[in-house]
Amino acid sequence: MQVRLASEHTVNNYQRDLRQFLTFSSSLVALPEKQLLITHINREMVQDWLVMGHSQGLAPATLARRLSSLKSLFAFALRQKLCDDNPAAGIRAPKLGKRLPKTLPQHQTQALLESTNRKFDDRELALLALLYGCGLRVSEVVGVNTHDLSMNFRRKVGEVRVLGKGNKERIVPLPEVAVELIESWLQKRENLLPKEEALFLNKFGKRLSVRSVQRMLKDRAMETGADMSITPHKLRHSFATDMLSGGANLRTIQQFLGHASLATTEHYTHVTLPQLQQSYEKAHPRAKAKSNK
Repeated sequence: MQVRLASEHTVNNYQRDLRQFLTFSSSLVALPEKQLLITHINREMVQDWLVMGHSQGLAPATLARRLSSLKSLFAFALRQKLCDDNPAAGIRAPKLGKRLPKTLPQHQTQALLESTNRKFDDRELALLALLYGCGLRVSEVVGVNTHDLSMNFRRKVGEVRVLGKGNKERIVPLPEVAVELIESWLQKRENLLPKEEALFLNKFGKRLSVRSVQRMLKDRAMETGADMSITPHKLRHSFATDMLSGGANLRTIQQFLGHASLATTEHYTHVTLPQLQQSYEKAHPRAKAKSNK
């Protein structure tokens, strides 16, 4: 089954959900998985699977995704005339509570950006300049090719073309420090005898993987004393939050992040409200109530 315009991460999640449901369903009808037909599945089996997930403590978002994967499967089966109905239709997904994006304090992100003696420090710093300095998704960063860069190193300006969700292309301006770090990395990149046009290469000269970036962040956090809970997505959230706290408007942040809807970007305002309130109370002459004398 293919999920139209879905990211690789989403497709992998759907496939894992369906494999787990297949195992669960075959146990209910006492049939080997290879003999289980889609017509064996009924509404009660779908509901029981979701109830079991809830009892295991799965998050509402995970349960909602499980239900979505089944609805997509049966919708496909209906189109192919492999079944007569969709047993997942009409089942309501659990309500999702508003979950605030997790961010890192600025001193933690600064620690990650400190130079180290790591073998590929130039590559890692340049990569971090795109993750945190531009708010790119990790999949977008590893997908960047050298010809996606438009740079003027003398003037220290540049931009990068990235391919985001839904194969939507956007141009993101590079901050001066990112231009400098990318220039430094490009000088070292040739030593790896590149076998691909990817900007970020592994030691074999091939494109760096998402998993390698995740592992690199953990290792770097351990060496620099940064928060070990660091993830590429947390850096993206931190970028948006720091931009908003610094005075950038939501439309600008939306363009950087590649959000299709401004409502998605507005989610970051919940993170910065306490900080903005503190700044207001310190700066505004009428912020504090006058004490009664």
